[in-house]
Amino acid sequence: MKKKVFIGIGTAAVLLVGLVFFGIWFLSGTGSAGYYTQIDNSRMEEVHSRGGVVDFKGGLPYSYTLLSYDENGGEKEITFGTSKELREGAFLRLTVMPVRGVLEWAEVSYEELPPMVQKRYAVD
Repeated sequence: MKKKVFIGIGTAAVLLVGLVFFGIWFLSGTGSAGYYTQIDNSRMEEVHSRGGVVDFKGGLPYSYTLLSYDENGGEKEITFGTSKELREGAFLRLTVMPVRGVLEWAEVSYEELPPMVQKRYAVD
């Protein structure tokens, strides 16, 4: 009987430690990747209140779904929210984490884009 209790407590302790480490990883942003995109306001939509329903996008009123590129030129469609309409044609660097999505974004110049990403965009 004592052996079963000991095994149960040990299993619970291992699960708790694992959960704590997962929480730290999840909140820290470790494992995030950088993507680059260009703002196209025709791909933006206004998000309206959902009347008390839990909103996992943080209540941000604008949502963009844009084709984005990693530093090697690999493409991925990414959706992220903003508090304002962004400048048409602006280049952004998105910090993206699996599960959590876009953690942050920042406007960058064309010159700051990796060479493989620059090839994807024509600058007038």
